[in-house]
Amino acid sequence: MTSSTPGPIAPASAAELRSARRLSARKQRRERAEFLVEGPQAAREALAVPGLVSALFATSEAAARHADLIAAADAAGVRLRAVDDQQLALLADTVHPQGIVAVARSIGTDLVTALAGDPRLVVICAQIRDPGNAGTVIRCADAFGADAVIMTEGSVELTSPKVARASVGSIFHLPIATGVPVADAIAACRDRGLAVYAADGSADRRTDQLAADGALARPTAWLFGNEAWGLPPADAALADARVAVPIRGSAESLNLATAAAVCLYASTTAQHPTGR
Repeated sequence: MTSSTPGPIAPASAAELRSARRLSARKQRRERAEFLVEGPQAAREALAVPGLVSALFATSEAAARHADLIAAADAAGVRLRAVDDQQLALLADTVHPQGIVAVARSIGTDLVTALAGDPRLVVICAQIRDPGNAGTVIRCADAFGADAVIMTEGSVELTSPKVARASVGSIFHLPIATGVPVADAIAACRDRGLAVYAADGSADRRTDQLAADGALARPTAWLFGNEAWGLPPADAALADARVAVPIRGSAESLNLATAAAVCLYASTTAQHPTGR
């Protein structure tokens, strides 16, 4: 069926539900090279990538509310299946799911492919393990025009349902390399002419100083460390400089995602002045 107004959606079989539910396990995601994408916005962004989504489960209420999404999936030849609220809850990762879960093939690429072309803004996530933080940093990278994201060894799995959800679909918008040693990521960025700055709240240099002296106008890679312990000294030493976000008030520090947003905003503003 390829019309813009799909007919009734066939109910999901017990076997289809079991198969999809197994993707909640990391081992199954790896073996099958598939993962679950929860929520209408993330599913919509996944559908925009040809051939990425193979199946979409929706409650009747969600199908009616997001008729355009259902029509797009149908036109793309995606297998549509109706589920009730209880069945959807078995697939969803959230307490209050939004009625739609898609099955997509795994994403992620190698370092060479991610840095192809002439990247000007790259994000390196060094052992970021919280899926919410990882997804939000990827969303920030997407919003501020980064060309690629590199997730190093020891980072959270890119196809974790929480990463996909926290990114609100941004994981489908830009190349993301996974499983890369920190030293290799930094060396590859430097080989492509990018300056590498390590975000470090205790550093003497600040983002506003780099912006003022023009350093952020050049191609840049930002290195962000783990939520709990930051960047190990050996990794921070590989960067061209350690850089802090200026804090004017009484807050002790910023969380990872907020600091990443400030750093990336500083870079994109420097690289794309008003009117250019």
